[in-house]
Amino acid sequence: MKKALSSSGDIVEFSTLESRCVYLGNERMKMEYKYIKYCSEKMASDLIRRGWRRFGDYYSRPNCDACNKCLSLRINVENFHFSKSVRKVLSKNDDTKMLIRKPSVSYEHLTLYEKYHKFMQVKKGWDYYSVNADAYYDLYAKGFSTFGKEILYIRDNKLVGVDLVDFLDDGLSAIYFYYDPDYHKLSLGNYSIYKQIEMAKARELKWIYLGYYVKECDSLNYKEKFRPHEILQNNPELQEAAVWC
Repeated sequence: MKKALSSSGDIVEFSTLESRCVYLGNERMKMEYKYIKYCSEKMASDLIRRGWRRFGDYYSRPNCDACNKCLSLRINVENFHFSKSVRKVLSKNDDTKMLIRKPSVSYEHLTLYEKYHKFMQVKKGWDYYSVNADAYYDLYAKGFSTFGKEILYIRDNKLVGVDLVDFLDDGLSAIYFYYDPDYHKLSLGNYSIYKQIEMAKARELKWIYLGYYVKECDSLNYKEKFRPHEILQNNPELQEAAVWC
């Protein structure tokens, strides 16, 4: 349910009512949203830098009353070191091909998406929701403007991973990644982040915005291992400076 609905030009702002937290079951969560039709790269960059996340035409961030455990994390690209273990993951994927293009939806996307989420339901106890083409389009294939892309990972002549990213003025925002569990030995989740870092380095971009790090959430605490990184220290509005350290 939505409340506090307000509109400013092409931006519609609203907040959800408090509900059970999807990351920490013993906590309560509340999200604030901005619906932005035809969002510019500058606006998207300004929002992501201030802790917002984009899904389709919607930008959201937690606005919880009694909890601040969702921490926005970004990787320092310039000082990231490609260690022996990183190079090993890259080497394992020598035969994995990449295709970068505008976001789309297809039968292959939906089949892989469902397979991944059924796997995560068993592995990590995720809630499972069936997603049809319209829902997928609204979440992942809308709102890309000039900056949103999907990176398709192809192995054995089939789609094995989909990485949705935004190319911003100072870095890449990692929106969402899903993969074929049959290829888990390739460490495709880590591989996709390493490839983002390579792309950012090539474009002289400073940051990979990884979204929320939650120490007590098994699905999000892996982000802490990507070092060096910074954590957003405040919850700034657009007219306020974002403080990262």
